[in-house]
Formats: sequence, C-alpha cells, structure tokens
Amino acid sequence: MSENRYETAVARYFEAWNTTGSAEELAKAVEAAWSEDGRYADPLSDATGHEAIAAVIGGAHAQFPGYEFRLDGAVDGHHELVRFRWELVSVADGSAPVAGSDVIALAEDGRIAVVAGFLDRVPPTA
Repeated sequence: MSENRYETAVARYFEAWNTTGSAEELAKAVEAAWSEDGRYADPLSDATGHEAIAAVIGGAHAQFPGYEFRLDGAVDGHHELVRFRWELVSVADGSAPVAGSDVIALAEDGRIAVVAGFLDRVPPTA
C-alpha cells in the first residue's frame, strides 16, 4: 500500500469493488475499506454498513461479469476528503462502458466514512 493515506484508502476501495471471490472475502475487503457505519451513495444506490455495501458491490458484479474497476487518473485529497475518477473495464477487450468520479470522506482511522459517487458515463438503455 501507498504511504499516502488518500491513495491507500482508494486502493482499499478498489480492492473491495474488485473482489470476486467468496462472500467472506468480499466482507473482509469491505471491512478493510469502510468504517463500521460507512456509507456508499450514488444515483442508483444508497447503502450504509458493511453488509449493505457488500450487497451493492455484489450487484455490480452480477450486472457486469468480467469487468473490473480501475483508477482513471490521479488521486487528489486534502483534510479528510479524497476525489478520483474511475472506469469499469472489460477484462476481455478493454472497453469501459461505465465511468464516474467519487468523493470520499475518511474516518479518523483512515477507512471510508462516506462515498459520494457520480456516474459520468453509462451505457445507453434500450
């Protein structure tokens, strides 16, 4: 992990989003990234607590099998706030149908207290 607390928090965030193993592995990754009462909110979901956040991540994997979240650019932070851009990338062909930007508020222990997610690019709906 990076020595930079902002980069470390974002790396743990991506580890959680990219965990595709067992439910126990996902639960551990979410616990490492988010504080106990952490929150994740974007235009499609609003989840508080480890179990609810893990369910949102599991839903993303079900909707986009074979994709992984990747950082798109640099991590920027000040005080307890962090911002960054990301893409959801196909492992097979490198296409990225979904992209967004997130702002994170860190808890005192360095884990995520709140994520405010924004969807900048989404696939067209039929």
